[in-house]
Amino acid sequence: MGAQLVDRFGRIATDLRISLTDRCNLRCSYCMPPEGLPWLPSPDVLTDDEVVRLTGVAIRLLGVREVRFTGGEPLIRRGLVDIVRRTSQLDPRPEISLTTNGIGLTRLAGPLREAGLDRINVSLDSLSTETFRELTRRDRWTDVVDGLAAAEGAGLTPVKVNAVLMRGVNETEAPDLLAWCLERGYELRFIEQMPLDAHHRWSRSVMVTADEILERLRERFDLTPADPRQRGSAPAESFLVDGGPARVGIIASVTRPFCGDCDRVRLTADGQVRNCLFAREESDLRGALRAGADDADLARRWRAAVATKQPGHGIDDPTFLQPTRPMSAIGG
Repeated sequence: MGAQLVDRFGRIATDLRISLTDRCNLRCSYCMPPEGLPWLPSPDVLTDDEVVRLTGVAIRLLGVREVRFTGGEPLIRRGLVDIVRRTSQLDPRPEISLTTNGIGLTRLAGPLREAGLDRINVSLDSLSTETFRELTRRDRWTDVVDGLAAAEGAGLTPVKVNAVLMRGVNETEAPDLLAWCLERGYELRFIEQMPLDAHHRWSRSVMVTADEILERLRERFDLTPADPRQRGSAPAESFLVDGGPARVGIIASVTRPFCGDCDRVRLTADGQVRNCLFAREESDLRGALRAGADDADLARRWRAAVATKQPGHGIDDPTFLQPTRPMSAIGG
């Protein structure tokens, strides 16, 4: 293994998030407009072979140990199962996970598990079919819930559920969502809404904060902070529910940032390295790869991209500007 992905503040990136597509079959209001977005032209998107090759460079030469496939919606990528299978055959084998909206999991959960997928995160923001339709602009609640059950049945456990709360829409559902997940053995994680929407309308006044989420949950549950030493670089702050062993997590990127412990690096569907979710600059690997660069050169470029990572995301800075790309084009 060569030199690791180290930035100038000493953080080491070992967790690679790979966006496989910027396309999605939902239109969540906190992510994209009702009409959708202009998708990347197909020739710009990394091929399956290119994804696997760059993943191999990250694992063999740069010390990456975890790979998470994201989107857009990764389940609509035709080669997904094969990409997972080939990734699981890399040496050393990484831990492989997937973040999805769950639509299509009834068909794909088994094949993905068989291909080598270790873990899965599924987004579900509401237990109300009506509210789900309002948030996602699609009538697919049953498909998501059935997908969660399929993931459980396939052994992709513990199944993790991600929920974003929005003021005036679904924030009162926090305790019900937790109770629902506890009944099914799913691990729930609430995520503060981040300034990554396509229309740049994010506002703190709409975001439901970690403190507010905890306050609502404590109306029904006894929450005890988990041992902070167990958190490591995980984005979620974990709480034992009613003494445990069940847990609930809160990812408070805005109000409780964890930039100092960040170990993540991102690769977009069109082959750009992003050293921070909120970065406004990217480093092109696709161009070098298609121009004939060898693995050592790709690794060198990747290390240079991570070396310039900023100390934090800067959301609280008056000069903060949202990234040009929205979340759907970056990957989670």
